[in-house]
Amino acid sequence: MNKDIATPLRTRAILEKYNFSFKKSLGQNFLIDTNILNRIVDSANLTSESGAIEIGPGIGALTEQLAKRAEKVVAFEIDQRLLPILKDTLSPYPHVKVIHSDVLKANVKEVIAEEFRENQDIHVVANLPYYVTTPILMKLLEEKLPIRGIVVMIQKEVADRIAAKPGTKDYGSLSIAAQYYARAETVFTVPKTVFIPQPNVDSAILRLTLRDKPAVDVVDEAFFFEVIRASFGQRRKTILNNLRNNLATKEQKDLIEEALQEADIDPSRRGETLSMDEFACLSEELYKRFK
Repeated sequence: MNKDIATPLRTRAILEKYNFSFKKSLGQNFLIDTNILNRIVDSANLTSESGAIEIGPGIGALTEQLAKRAEKVVAFEIDQRLLPILKDTLSPYPHVKVIHSDVLKANVKEVIAEEFRENQDIHVVANLPYYVTTPILMKLLEEKLPIRGIVVMIQKEVADRIAAKPGTKDYGSLSIAAQYYARAETVFTVPKTVFIPQPNVDSAILRLTLRDKPAVDVVDEAFFFEVIRASFGQRRKTILNNLRNNLATKEQKDLIEEALQEADIDPSRRGETLSMDEFACLSEELYKRFK
């Protein structure tokens, strides 16, 4: 029986065998704790009939644990130097496929159609590089992929922002953007000591369960998100000032107060106190006046 990849000893042996050096630019931090990997996989509630998509498999530590539970695993790896290593470490698992590609440029929907059964229960499970966390998550959510959910290890601070509730200091446009498509929760925190090399910050496991339809109905999705970004332009400013500065032309400034009144929102409130429903209502009123 093969020893798990995710032990400090085996990880170091693999890195030495292939003379592998970490690339800071790719945000490479490999997990060396099997218990944590198992907890990550547990959080996705996979069955023996599930499919799993991984992003950035590294030397295959998480991939291996996914392969033990899922029917099929597809992993996107951007770093060509890792391909021979993965071929070696994952050789006991013929139901794993590694695709050499940048997931941000990949046609994920097409890959799902080609690699998984129709209507298969699919989950994205990954230890994401910190520097591309938000673009990857937003791509996965915005493309409305046929997946049940996403379980990712990301920087704790970003996980807190994504899962934040209105009225808290972490709540902002990222919280709303993610929660519009999915229910978000931080499952547990991961200390920096369980990685090689150690990152400077703690990580957290974030679970996103995709909604059947977006959390609120909006007339125009792009405009809805434009209103939200504008509302959080400067955090200390009121919603009225932020919208005047970041959304309206000179001619439209007076219409903002009118829209706030119609949406029953006090102009002196700050963006972080508004719920998603209030933003939906406000964007509708602004849309009527601006478009």
